[in-house]
Amino acid sequence: MDEQEINKFWKKIVNTINDGLMFIGPEGSILMVNTAFEAMTGYTAKDTIGMSCQILECDACEKLLRTDDNAPWCKLFDREQKDMKKCSCHVRCKDGSMIPVLKNASILWDDDNTALGVVETLTDISELTKLDEKIHQLSKQYDHDNSFLGLIGKSREMQTVFDMIKKASKSNAPVIILGESGTGKELVATAIHLCGSRKEGPYIQLNCAALNEAVLESELFGHAKGAFTGAYSHRIGRFEAANHGDFFLDEIGDIPLSIQTKLLRVLESGQFERVGDLSPIKADVRIITATNKNLEELIEKKEFRQDLFFRINVIPIHIPPLRDHKEDIPLLVNAFMQRLNENTGKDIKGLSHDAMELFMDYTWPGNVRELKNAMEFAFVTTDGFSIKLEHLPQKITSPQNTNLKNPLQSHRNLVDVSSIDSDINLVESNEKAQLIEALRVTRGNQTKAAQILDINRVTVWNRMKKYGIDLKKVVSSNI
Repeated sequence: MDEQEINKFWKKIVNTINDGLMFIGPEGSILMVNTAFEAMTGYTAKDTIGMSCQILECDACEKLLRTDDNAPWCKLFDREQKDMKKCSCHVRCKDGSMIPVLKNASILWDDDNTALGVVETLTDISELTKLDEKIHQLSKQYDHDNSFLGLIGKSREMQTVFDMIKKASKSNAPVIILGESGTGKELVATAIHLCGSRKEGPYIQLNCAALNEAVLESELFGHAKGAFTGAYSHRIGRFEAANHGDFFLDEIGDIPLSIQTKLLRVLESGQFERVGDLSPIKADVRIITATNKNLEELIEKKEFRQDLFFRINVIPIHIPPLRDHKEDIPLLVNAFMQRLNENTGKDIKGLSHDAMELFMDYTWPGNVRELKNAMEFAFVTTDGFSIKLEHLPQKITSPQNTNLKNPLQSHRNLVDVSSIDSDINLVESNEKAQLIEALRVTRGNQTKAAQILDINRVTVWNRMKKYGIDLKKVVSSNI
């Protein structure tokens, strides 16, 4: 095929390109677009030809446009201006939505070195943006035998949470996650998304307590250019970004009443407007919320709307505090230790008996987050292969912050205090040894043994069954 034949088919050639393409004249009007551009933006050639290129409201162009009548309208036409290469930006589609694109723009010059116009290509990177977000979420997850998408635990309480996550993920109904600070509500929300039918869609997060009212409204719904001082360009909100996916609103109890009203409307109608714009935008979003506050008490104080509470409280998931599932502490310690060894290059093998015992006795008001912080502190303060009492934060080691009740203090030789054991069975071994000792001291009286260990008699019986303890052998032996 010669040059003449190629020129004959150039329009067909251009229309086979997967990227959007448009040719803009020197005065800024659109002269030509290809079919990929039409499919990407929703604008047809008839809609765009003759229109200003500013119809796309590209946020990258804000830096290039001029208002000076004595100079070219766009800085791209400056002789010293280099072509714009691989510029990430957002463009506005015909339906009002914004899509992320990778833009290339180059000036087309004729033989006399006169600018004929600008050739721009637009590559839709929406899927790449979603993938980056998904990788970011997955990178937070722990790889552990006793974990469920980053949540660690084998206790009955945590297994109940895992079951609720699986059930909630099968529905598009709103989910509310309730629990104290530091219990892992964000991980639960992420797990719901990764298990659900919307896992291929975006997962957007927002902490409602971190922003003031004006900024929060803009973050939720976006804003139009000029909507307020500093709004130099349009900006999409989190709701729009979460379309066909999940939107996690953390600390929902801290959201102002005025925003609650607008949020309720979105949940009821699926529509909203950007700040400073009257055009309604639809969004298909599943809402996941979380709070450590008692919303029913806030309703009584007129600080939270009851109708909004009913809207978000469809599938509640209660996360237990760490003090209510302490059997998971060794698992969490082991998981944090593996991660910290990888991050710091250290080779810490485990906790001393005293350190682990303190961890099991401490009430953990900050829950899993506080445990993680304690491990990070210990990794900084220790230079050896084990974490001991002196390596732990003072808040944890202070006597008033623990529930130490150890009537077997004189029998601490049951387990070598200085031994290092990274196996999570350390706690169970100690539990079994203490039970045997209590039964030996009381000559098999399970009620008295329970009193010594500060547990109930049923627990003594369950542990005897669990560890296969033969009461006759214990009483007759000299263990």
